[in-house]
Amino acid sequence: MGRKGEMATEAKYSIIREVGRGNYGVVYEAIFNQTRNKVAVKRMQCNVPENVELALQEFWALQSIQRQHENVIQLEECILQNGQVFQPISHRYRKSNNHLLLVETCLKGRRCMDLQSACFLYFVMEFCDGGNMNEYLLSRSPDAQLNNSFMRQLSSAVAFLHRNHIVHRDLKSDNILISHHQGSPIVKVADFGLSKVCQGKGNVNEHCFSSACGSNFYMAPEVWECHYTAKADIFALGVIFWAMVERITFRDGDTGKELLGTYIRQGKEFIPLGEALLENPTMKLQIPLKNKESMSPGLCKLLHDMLTFNPKERLDAFQLEDRIRQISYGQKHQRSVSER
Repeated sequence: MGRKGEMATEAKYSIIREVGRGNYGVVYEAIFNQTRNKVAVKRMQCNVPENVELALQEFWALQSIQRQHENVIQLEECILQNGQVFQPISHRYRKSNNHLLLVETCLKGRRCMDLQSACFLYFVMEFCDGGNMNEYLLSRSPDAQLNNSFMRQLSSAVAFLHRNHIVHRDLKSDNILISHHQGSPIVKVADFGLSKVCQGKGNVNEHCFSSACGSNFYMAPEVWECHYTAKADIFALGVIFWAMVERITFRDGDTGKELLGTYIRQGKEFIPLGEALLENPTMKLQIPLKNKESMSPGLCKLLHDMLTFNPKERLDAFQLEDRIRQISYGQKHQRSVSER
């Protein structure tokens, strides 16, 4: 990436500032010099196998989507840095085995183009000016209409991903970005480093996974046992929806940051919802937790059906999308009647 304001690849992009940093990558606000449009550039250093795997998983997930969805972050292109050589690898070439081979060869540390040095992979994506959903919601007063809009958008995004056989596996409010480009806030599901692209045809819910991954407070009970399906994404959405509607938060133990998320309190400890349900599968969740006026009976039932212990009884992404449409329609109809 180089010095501030500079990025190789013939000065195609200019870096403005750093906007986020995690364990595996750094995100920058940048300018596409040809159009002067803002973009986000995520840089991942591929110097250890764990980083390589995350980079490849994100690349495979984003480039495998055949058509874009407005609530899924849009990948503009990938750029592979191998030493001083920068190789653009656009998602438009997803059908070319040569490009995928180039990425895998370089990132896995094998000799490529007679160079053998540290590698970086840059993801150039659409820029979201509203930050992440956690910061966005906690900086504003509770808004039922905004909550409903976010739930509709997120359920639509996850249904789209599951139709395309992509399981996110790390849904949380920090991994959901907000864009204002079209006036009203638009959510964008992002950060696909832990995602899986399921091979073959058929229902995505028939694929099983055995690697426990994700963030503790959003993990389904079966993820803790390392045997789960795409329905784990629905449990994570249930945690997000419940926390969003009732503004339930906790403090991150490492950063002290306030985060949206539901949990079970045991004395002074906060136990992740999935872990608590694993210990006590018959536990009845108290929904709503704070205020009965904060949600309708339909929404309460929806959350129970998203957060059920048994994944076979849990909604899948397509059922969830339909249910939220029904709830939204009922609320609109009720408002129109009351306004007459």
